[in-house]
Amino acid sequence: MTQHNHQTAPTQFVEANGIRFAYRRFGKAPDFDPELFIDGIDPPYWAELNAAIGGVPLVFNQHFTGTMDHWDPAVTDGLGKGREVILFNNAGVSSSSGEVPTTFEEMGANAIAFIKALGLKRVDLVGFSIGGFVAQEITLQAPELVRRLVLVGTGPRGGEGMATLTPEAQQIFGATYKVPEEIWLKVHFTDSEASQAAGREFLKRFLRRTENRDPEVNEKVAPAQIEAIGKWGVQREGSYEYLKTIQQPTLVINGDNDVIIHSINSWILQQNIPNAQLIIYPDASHGALYQYPERFVRHVSMFLSE
Repeated sequence: MTQHNHQTAPTQFVEANGIRFAYRRFGKAPDFDPELFIDGIDPPYWAELNAAIGGVPLVFNQHFTGTMDHWDPAVTDGLGKGREVILFNNAGVSSSSGEVPTTFEEMGANAIAFIKALGLKRVDLVGFSIGGFVAQEITLQAPELVRRLVLVGTGPRGGEGMATLTPEAQQIFGATYKVPEEIWLKVHFTDSEASQAAGREFLKRFLRRTENRDPEVNEKVAPAQIEAIGKWGVQREGSYEYLKTIQQPTLVINGDNDVIIHSINSWILQQNIPNAQLIIYPDASHGALYQYPERFVRHVSMFLSE
């Protein structure tokens, strides 16, 4: 059987909630021999051990206007060495059908329908940026489905400066670029020489897949996602109380100068999710995972395998 990676995994489709979801699956869980345990193994411990060594797929939830091809192959292939990776486009995004909802509650419900349509009973989640809002909603709406949670460059409902796009984000997304892909140098990386150099290496990896590449999103996606961001970001009394109901072990990662979702919001997540830990990467903005892909893969792999 062909062993696929980020560059070669075919786009597949599955229907749920009246939506034709586009997705890709690759990576492989390591084989494990239960006979190594001479005296047998307790079934609950077996289930958890199987998950820790790669038996639970890792489902990725993408950022604002992003597609499956906006993930960094260094991250997806790196994590795919130890477990199955699943990338997908939520409703209305790129090669998936339907309309983009204007709430993250609906986006979370659609993601749950997608996961269940694949026949999966238990998953780990990565949520990047607004994908982190979706990942939180998946966990809140279907806690039995989620084993562990990785939240990257994201924040809570009613977080600091989250009711609208940040001033920096408005400037970045409102500008024009001679090379369209170079917008991501501003979104994901700081202005330092080292960070921009890492950004240009990311762009090389980001553009490497040329066959069967996902189409860019249509003009309806950004307005719907911005409307959803506005609803999610409104501050209310007790905005963070819901985080206390997330019981899954959670890893929060961000850069020290995230201009898209301000880094303080990662600290708020860690302080309010009961079993959360926080890692901050230096001289890094929104795309800290793309600036330090090897470090990110190492940290996430260790967390998922604990």
